Amino acid sequence: MLDLIDKEKLPKHIAIIMDGNGRWAKERDKDRLFGHQHGVMSVREVVEGCSEIGIKYLTLYAFSTENWNRPENEVKGLMELLVATIRKEAESLSKNGVRLHVIGDMESLPEYCQVELQEAITMTEKNDQLHLVLALSYSSKWEILKAVKEIVGQVNRNELRVEDITEEVFRNHLTTKDIPDPELMIRTSGEHRISNFLLYQMAYAELYFTHTHWPDFRKKNLYEAILNFQNRERRFGKISEQLY
Repeated sequence: MLDLIDKEKLPKHIAIIMDGNGRWAKERDKDRLFGHQHGVMSVREVVEGCSEIGIKYLTLYAFSTENWNRPENEVKGLMELLVATIRKEAESLSKNGVRLHVIGDMESLPEYCQVELQEAITMTEKNDQLHLVLALSYSSKWEILKAVKEIVGQVNRNELRVEDITEEVFRNHLTTKDIPDPELMIRTSGEHRISNFLLYQMAYAELYFTHTHWPDFRKKNLYEAILNFQNRERRFGKISEQLY
């Protein structure tokens, strides 16, 4: 399947909603954390696949602001799993040219998570083969509201005029200001929702939904999504005849 992919037409940025860990675990009569633990292998596979094929940006929706409402033991387990995974994978990411970024309300994460993440971010900051973006304690509504408040503050302080607020100004207040918009969004486990994920940035992203649960998602599934993307016509508001 890999040989069918056109390396000249790769999406620069792929965003993934990693869904189905809980359902995958339930099908095996295990608790939800068991599914999250097995989802780590899928993260590793997809990071490797993107790096090998030449994708420059990969964003993973790891933990939303709404996920704080899950049972306390699951949230605690997820935070511990995040730290253990970052600690285990950071050196490998660094050696393989992967740079780690985090978008979201990092201050809401436990302090030990913040410390571990910052160490990994610093360790990988000079890499540029693949930018791995973790969306943690993130939601688009949170991000957009934060940007609006910052812009209103600038206007109130006479640092910015209302008539000078442009799309570029707004984008510069988003957590993704230095990251290109996703061209392909993948959601696993059969749900057909965007779930408060990069709503502003995905205005022209191609959406790909698969019934595969995240713990079963492997490189071949990634390649299938990329092939599907390459078979679509991206018009950006134009008609087909204007593209050729």
